[in-house]
Amino acid sequence: MSSLMVSVISFIAGVKDRLSSEKGATATEYSLLVGLIALIIVGGVGLFGKNLNTFFNDLGTTVGTW
Repeated sequence: MSSLMVSVISFIAGVKDRLSSEKGATATEYSLLVGLIALIIVGGVGLFGKNLNTFFNDLGTTVGTW
């Protein structure tokens, strides 16, 4: 085989290796999970934020009167 053919075969093998790698897919899945968890936290704070504020204000008033 000529050296050009060996170079082309090794280049094709390298490209094939990169395309079959799943490292990027795993990172994408984890980033989607983190994004979903962040949205759930933001939604929970939005829904229960007013009630929590009222609770802690009442608690502060109760402790302040002791």
